[in-house]
Amino acid sequence: MKKNDRYNYVHVPRSDDEGSRTYDVKGMKLPSVTTILSRTKDQGFIKKWKAKVGEEQAEVIKNVASKRGTSMHKYIEAFILQKGYEDLTSLGQQAKDMATKIIENALLPIDEYYGSEVTLYYPGLYAGSTDLVCIHNEMETIVDFKQANSPKRKEWIDDYYMQIAAYAMAHDYIHGSSIEQGIIMVCTPDLYLQEFKFQGPELRQWKHKFLKRLDEYYEINKKEFLAKFEENKIKS
Repeated sequence: MKKNDRYNYVHVPRSDDEGSRTYDVKGMKLPSVTTILSRTKDQGFIKKWKAKVGEEQAEVIKNVASKRGTSMHKYIEAFILQKGYEDLTSLGQQAKDMATKIIENALLPIDEYYGSEVTLYYPGLYAGSTDLVCIHNEMETIVDFKQANSPKRKEWIDDYYMQIAAYAMAHDYIHGSSIEQGIIMVCTPDLYLQEFKFQGPELRQWKHKFLKRLDEYYEINKKEFLAKFEENKIKS
């Protein structure tokens, strides 16, 4: 896999505050794509799951999955950039096996890549970091790597699709590109690998769905701002 320097990516400072992630783009703090999707997501399933396993156990499961996912991403990024990385913890070694599964199987159709862990933004609206921008089977593609405790069904991962669609729009707007394809690569601890690919009309549909969620996010923020404004008026 060779590097193609067609696009000039810039570093954008990121900050996390009470579960909300923002990117400082030219002095303007833009919400991350993941924050937008999280704030506008139907929390019904998550609440039922937490009630079933218990709040404490749910937090443990979430933290383990997050650490394993972070390590898996670092292994894949190190492979792409041809750098060294090692995590000798048991969780890190599990993540290494998962990363190897993706590298040896899912990355084979990629001839060139433009950037790894690329920060993208749509001016005035949102920003985020995507795992890989590349040429996959001769198509300009955005790839996201995901770890999962168990296999996924397509109908369970709408947010993954919208995440890539948002990155595709931002990339096309800033870099004048024409992202043709999105791929979600999912690997479980028992090394079950899944790929979800989408292009053309389906990619456009996911763009529209993300834009609807984007509108919902800013409407929520507007209502919260007005509520705080009225509360402060009463207090004063």
